[in-house]
Amino acid sequence: MLRSRVIPCLLIHKKGLVKTVNFKNPKYVGDPINAVKIFNEKEVDELIVLDIDASVENREPNFEMIKNLATECRMPFCYGGGITTVEQAKKIIELGAEKIAISSSAIKNLGLIREIGEEVGVQSVVVVLDLKKRGFLFGGGYDIYIRNGKEKVNVQLKDFINQLNDIGVGELVINSIDDDGLMHGYNNDLITLIRDWTNFPITVLGGAGSLDDIKNIIKKYKIIGVAAGSLFVFKGKYRAVLINYPNREEKARIFN
Repeated sequence: MLRSRVIPCLLIHKKGLVKTVNFKNPKYVGDPINAVKIFNEKEVDELIVLDIDASVENREPNFEMIKNLATECRMPFCYGGGITTVEQAKKIIELGAEKIAISSSAIKNLGLIREIGEEVGVQSVVVVLDLKKRGFLFGGGYDIYIRNGKEKVNVQLKDFINQLNDIGVGELVINSIDDDGLMHGYNNDLITLIRDWTNFPITVLGGAGSLDDIKNIIKKYKIIGVAAGSLFVFKGKYRAVLINYPNREEKARIFN
């Protein structure tokens, strides 16, 4: 039975763990393997790891890093970054990841989504959409971006979602560029919009600043993945680096 999941999202930049604000100014916060070891101890539901350099540098996934992460992970693990072929996706699953996440490649080649799904199973295919609100002078709504928010895609969001509905994917991650790293709460308008358009599971990312933010999203949308970056690597108003995750009592309060 599907249930809501609370998911740390780790960003890899120059082989280190970083956190961004509005997809800019990556701040080093530690070693990815050490973070995974701590999250193991805290019994997290699932982990998303995104290599934010791979697509920008036009290189393939770092398979050695993926193998090391998968070896350490004692929780379901989703990897994204630089995946452009079915063979790469298959290798990542064989190395131990449960899911693969694609963004730029999915937008440029919808057929790749279907091909990867046929090879590794649709349930293992995650599409990540980095979205930014369009100004009212430009009609409002949201635009899709790739390459770490640097390049706007000339594809209408609703049209793309409809195509994903037709193809079928295991999950859609909605990543709000406007809210990334600000820790002021999730973008409910965006979540509602996407939820109304989709017929598959979604995970939301961008803006979480407290466990109450997570609780409110789960209460409103029921079965949903709730991911966060800053919330699980920083602590306190001065954003001291501290890997953290809700304990069992805190998780119980989130879901009740």
